[in-house]
Amino acid sequence: MFRKAGDSAKSIFDKSIDYAVNIADQNDDGKFDKEDMAAIVGNVGSVMKKGATAVKETAEESSRKLELKLLQPFFPENLDEADFFMSKFIRVTDRDKKHAESEVCQGSIGYLSEQKGMKYVNIFKDSLGAFGLTFMPDAESEFYYIDPSDRDRYIALDDYFGHMKVMRINELQRIAQDLGAKHFRVTFKEEKKTLIELNNEVKVKVGKVGGVDGEHEASEKKYSTIEIAAEMDFPGHAPIRPSLRYLKTDPSILNLVEMRMNEKAPLMHQHYVLKMSNSSGIKVSDAVKIDAVIKGVKMAGNVSVESEVQSEARRYLEYEIDFI
Repeated sequence: MFRKAGDSAKSIFDKSIDYAVNIADQNDDGKFDKEDMAAIVGNVGSVMKKGATAVKETAEESSRKLELKLLQPFFPENLDEADFFMSKFIRVTDRDKKHAESEVCQGSIGYLSEQKGMKYVNIFKDSLGAFGLTFMPDAESEFYYIDPSDRDRYIALDDYFGHMKVMRINELQRIAQDLGAKHFRVTFKEEKKTLIELNNEVKVKVGKVGGVDGEHEASEKKYSTIEIAAEMDFPGHAPIRPSLRYLKTDPSILNLVEMRMNEKAPLMHQHYVLKMSNSSGIKVSDAVKIDAVIKGVKMAGNVSVESEVQSEARRYLEYEIDFI
């Protein structure tokens, strides 16, 4: 019994030896020799080389991902993606050195930035044509804000409030013409910056001495600017519903249109005071962030956007329109 067991063990051992030789026999000559050893060493080296290559490729991919995260480039194909959003505030800039020299940025048309809680798009000047945007008055400025009436139009920040003033005055003129007015006048008014402080002084004087003269003086000095912005006469005609852009949400203008279009109750004369901040498009909270961004790129302006928004809150358009 033991002999049979020994014979079995020997058979298994011999087969194991044969299997090992077959594995080690790299040149198929039935034996394990120096040539086979050299082949094994070569194979091990090849495996190690492949492993090193894989490690290198992984490192390069990690480096590429890190560079994309830091430089935030985007490409023409990204413009059509559902998650790509063109910011209201944008910057038009030259292609800087780090984006120009980076391999991962080759073919990019701009990059994304975030400062002080504001995310915005930087567009390279040499790629403006890829966006299909209109720039007012031209594309020679650096900072722009979206036209509230057209998502594909951007207005230079330096000209923004002046441009918006002209656009709304022009729209009031077109409204008068479409509604068949015979005469209209738009008067631009701006309150004094110290009006609130002055009114508080008047209230104190009223409590002490009656302050009648002080109240009258405050009323006379209410506006620092009063100017006729537009005035015109027309022959008059049946009303046509106007297409509204900048004033499409102003309740006074919407009411004017509806009353004029109502043939059962003919409208003869209307007078409105429109607060310009209601349709200016830039909020104070956004203005603060924009100023921080501009300061961050070391582009100090003469007037901050925040101060312009605050000034806009003191500006009005007085609209008088006659239909007879």
